[in-house]
Amino acid sequence: MPNERHILLLPGSLRAGSANEAVLRTAAAVAGSLPGVRTTYYSGLAGLPHFDPDLDTDPLPGPVAGLRAAIEAADALLVCTPEYAGTLPGSFKNLLDWTVGGVEISDKPTGWINCAAPNRGHGAEATLRTVLGYTGAAVLDGACVRIPLERGAVGPDGLVADPLVRGRIGEVLTRLAAG
Repeated sequence: MPNERHILLLPGSLRAGSANEAVLRTAAAVAGSLPGVRTTYYSGLAGLPHFDPDLDTDPLPGPVAGLRAAIEAADALLVCTPEYAGTLPGSFKNLLDWTVGGVEISDKPTGWINCAAPNRGHGAEATLRTVLGYTGAAVLDGACVRIPLERGAVGPDGLVADPLVRGRIGEVLTRLAAG
């Protein structure tokens, strides 16, 4: 498809079946109904080595090269991450640290969905905005939303069925695709 826009879905949680994973897997399902939008779910978070500036040279460690290639291949990025101890989980901050030394994320339209309970997740959002600023990502404020998700909202298939939630996720994807 000539005008297809590719959005890379970046989960910030390592926990299988997390609400963050459910939001991004739902985003992939919703994208299937949006003309010209396709997604890829990044599944390499657990395999990234600890960030070490001495390793941030060619040749990059394989998992880091794969991360940067996935970012390069995408037209936009969508993040969904939990908050731990008032900030980003260490594993996701590690992923972002590996993007600082590259240029793949620079000017890339980026947004996030915060699915934490009301009045939670603000620290993760603030840290995410700060770190993405260092990477040069083009944070689209209209694609950075809060969609609180109750645990029971995720079905046995790992997806969110609520049409209002799915509609809001579709709006975020459309904004990112428009860049």
